[in-house]
Amino acid sequence: MKLNIGDIAPKITLLDQHGKPQDLAKYKGQWVLVYFYPKDDTTGCTIEACSIRDGFPKFGKLTAVVLGISADSVASHKKFADKYALPFLLLSDEAHTVLEAYGVWAKKKFMGREYLGILRTSFLIDPKGRIAKIYEQVKPPTHAGEVLADLEKITSN
Repeated sequence: MKLNIGDIAPKITLLDQHGKPQDLAKYKGQWVLVYFYPKDDTTGCTIEACSIRDGFPKFGKLTAVVLGISADSVASHKKFADKYALPFLLLSDEAHTVLEAYGVWAKKKFMGREYLGILRTSFLIDPKGRIAKIYEQVKPPTHAGEVLADLEKITSN
């Protein structure tokens, strides 16, 4: 299913790196960046997570919540978050239910081989629970800055 700007964001109810259930509905009234990434502690994913970590105080000033989601386990997320002092929540979707609902569990190609994997994609969800912006083919080093610039522009109006 292809999501579009203006659509109601699909439900998210997953365990975070502390084993606690997190529900997207809990953040209604706030901006939420839901970013999907392929795998904990890999080069691109670490660059992206650390970039968001470094910009995290700005997300807070804009009252924006950050939720990272991959198919890694709760234990893997805990290790990754602790290793890089990530101040935001990482949600585990080992069953791929949320990944599929957001359309980011898809066929990928690498070195001529096809496989199912996570497309590096982010969704900016507005305070009413609707998708305000979709970021496809995210560039890990610049993604946080791009989202923050968009949030500043949107919230200053």
